[in-house]
Amino acid sequence: MTYRLGVDVGGTFTDILLVDERSGDTYRAKTASTPHDQSVGVLRGIGQACDVAGIGLDQVGDVMHGTTVATNAILEGKGARVGLVTTRGFRQVLQIARSFVPGGLAGWIIWPKPEPLAALEDTVEVGGRIASDGSVVEELDESDARRALETLAAQGIEALSISLINSYANADHERRVAKIAAEVLGDVTVSVSSSVLPELREYERTLTTVANAYVQPSVARYTANLSTQLGSAGIDGRLYMLRSDGGLTSAAEAAENPVSLLLSGPAGGVAGAAWVAEQAGFTDFLTFDMGGTSTDVALVQDRTPRIGRETKVGDLAVRATSVDVRTVGAGGGSIAHVPPLTQALRVGPQSAGAVPGPAAYGEGGTEPTVTDANVVLGYLPTSLAGGEVTLDRDAAVTAVQTIVEATDLGSVEQAAEGIVDIVNENMLGALRLVSVQQGFDPRDFALVAFGGAGPLHANALGRLTGAWPVIIPPSPGVLCAYGDATTSMRDEAVRTLMRPFSALDDDSLRDVLSELAADARASLLRDGLDEESLTLTYAADLRYHGQGFEIPVEIDLQAFDGAGGGIGALRAAFDAEHERLFSFLLDNEHEIVTVRATATGPRPAVSAPTLTAGDGDPSAARTSTQRIWVDGGHTDAGVYQRDLLHAGEVVPGPAIVLEMDSTTLVLPGHAATVHPSGSLLIRPTDDSAGAGAEG
Repeated sequence: MTYRLGVDVGGTFTDILLVDERSGDTYRAKTASTPHDQSVGVLRGIGQACDVAGIGLDQVGDVMHGTTVATNAILEGKGARVGLVTTRGFRQVLQIARSFVPGGLAGWIIWPKPEPLAALEDTVEVGGRIASDGSVVEELDESDARRALETLAAQGIEALSISLINSYANADHERRVAKIAAEVLGDVTVSVSSSVLPELREYERTLTTVANAYVQPSVARYTANLSTQLGSAGIDGRLYMLRSDGGLTSAAEAAENPVSLLLSGPAGGVAGAAWVAEQAGFTDFLTFDMGGTSTDVALVQDRTPRIGRETKVGDLAVRATSVDVRTVGAGGGSIAHVPPLTQALRVGPQSAGAVPGPAAYGEGGTEPTVTDANVVLGYLPTSLAGGEVTLDRDAAVTAVQTIVEATDLGSVEQAAEGIVDIVNENMLGALRLVSVQQGFDPRDFALVAFGGAGPLHANALGRLTGAWPVIIPPSPGVLCAYGDATTSMRDEAVRTLMRPFSALDDDSLRDVLSELAADARASLLRDGLDEESLTLTYAADLRYHGQGFEIPVEIDLQAFDGAGGGIGALRAAFDAEHERLFSFLLDNEHEIVTVRATATGPRPAVSAPTLTAGDGDPSAARTSTQRIWVDGGHTDAGVYQRDLLHAGEVVPGPAIVLEMDSTTLVLPGHAATVHPSGSLLIRPTDDSAGAGAEG
């Protein structure tokens, strides 16, 4: 089979991308998401993509899926009832938590502390104790553990998490409790901290393990149901899920460790953006993914996304490797409103979502949204998603008129422009979080914009950030699905060491890394990959002695010469990163806290499409003229069909470029050049802002 299928389920739309591995040709489908059962929208979209390609479902190979099942379970509070087993004396570990309150100095006054995912009444203690060096201080009281588990069984828990003190150093007690749980609880899913997160820090390890247990039944049911339905539909390929770090894992592994899927959807977009930027010849870029509900942004340097050790979803922050993505509640469905107290226009974070959606969708929505504002300004056509969604301009005008009546804005166009300006500023703030506040100048990066709404706002974000060119990929509305289809299998293994550099040498650290590499490779080898095709990378979390936080640093295994070259390279890399982040260094001894090995499979052999060359004149693709409102007044914009554009043609602004899954706005004073890979490269016409990080 030569077709790969990428699937991305968002809050508003489900995106499908079918890729012909031989030619690189792609076939797209975009359909409304089905929150009650995501698999319904997935199967419907797959059928539509296959119809467009003219193939049967039996010709589809592997399915790569970015999912929000785990994310939604957290955000909506609809996970399992979780029981927690702790060491005696640690029953309130989740309630004590960390003394951190988000917001300003007096944020604690209005901050409602989130309820733990495992209630105190569903938390039990067992006797037994492991020391920090892994030695047994007190043997496990198995009869005590059995009684505690029987109590949880009587209370009707739906999932179990086990997190005992210092189990990262010795997992024997946790494993024994898990065996007893299998006898007492039967088919209840069990998450063990020494498997989920074998790292230092009791609270973070417990929280991550409980989060894993909380979403595990939902993810297991979904993957099993989708696998069954794919098979019933005639698709014989395997189902893979996208991890938060941008790699793929088998459906079975995902069901065992679903906490690694919490940022599955946004990670797909970053992976797709990296693929597109590589085809266009750019190495350093910001990603800007604007959908119907939210906007996700990330920074990619040397074609490698920045990876963080913390995953945040709502109020939950767990220790799980993920692409460093920042999210704001700004999307096409974000609702504009005027609070009576301030009389100031606000946009989001509330969203009209897929149901009822923006007023222009004609599905019962009446509140003004960003999409309605774009319709009023003339930026959007009368239909979206290949005709599946028809827009009602009169309903959009009526909705935005409520903003005019609540403010002193003079016209519906001015109100719509105000909505768009505010949402653009909200998204600029997110882009600054991943660039300026991390020590990077956005003017040194290109900006890859995608998502259903991203290309409409991309040119404006380029002006605000100074990031040029703005790259609009082919099929921007389904780029997350493209990322799913073009990324690689990945797994990692981790171990806490907690040693000063003076107690380490190259040989001992290399031995630890070799053991971790074997563990990281294991799941990929079980999935049928060849050992020779795997790539291994290593990283360590380092700090100065006395610091309460670590900084992740890549490990160069080639520097390990047995004479201290590896340790020396680690020290230099940490100092450089510490100085970049904080502008100072300390004389304290360096410590290595945690080490990781990551195994990555080969990238799929998907050919990149190449457009035929044009003569530079895009007039053959121009279909009409549209009256739009931009920069405070009306003007005429050329309307172009993207599939009629050829490589080398230049579309001058103001212009609207239409395609099935998205609409691109080129502002006055800018132009979009068609790259041979199919991307549109938008720059100021005088090119005064620079050309970005081209390589």
